[in-house]
Amino acid sequence: MAEKEARARPQSRSAYRRFVSFATRWRDNDQYGHMNNAVYYELFDSAVNKFLIETGILDIAGADTVFLVASSGCNYFDEVAYPSDIEIGLSVSRIGSSAVTYQVGLFVDGAERTAARGTFIHVNVDAKTKRPCAIDDSIRAKFADLVVSTTIELRWYQGFFLTIRDFQ
Repeated sequence: MAEKEARARPQSRSAYRRFVSFATRWRDNDQYGHMNNAVYYELFDSAVNKFLIETGILDIAGADTVFLVASSGCNYFDEVAYPSDIEIGLSVSRIGSSAVTYQVGLFVDGAERTAARGTFIHVNVDAKTKRPCAIDDSIRAKFADLVVSTTIELRWYQGFFLTIRDFQ
């Protein structure tokens, strides 16, 4: 059976469980007059780490385990530029044995649809050895508050079923 990824499209606020506000800065714009793509990743990282710190998952002073970025990606739908107020929406689409997958969405000036949306995967590792470690139950419960259900749809296309995934 062939699997084809659905084309990324903007999402509504209902796809996210937590929001973090940021203001764009003059330096965020690039020579083309819009926010540089690297800034999106900084904002995603900041929103995720704010959640980790506020929930006690991340102890900056020194914990036995830490979450490191294993993968990230972003799809862009609308230009963003200084000056804009933005919100980063955050949800969790998967909690594995040692990794968590976040869905992040960037909303501009109270918009209902994302101007960009990304995926951010963290792996829990031993702080000293950097080897993957299981996510303990107390941390897993904190991530569970951000879980959003996934809709999976099968479509028949040119003799094959395609799996279409969408995060609600």
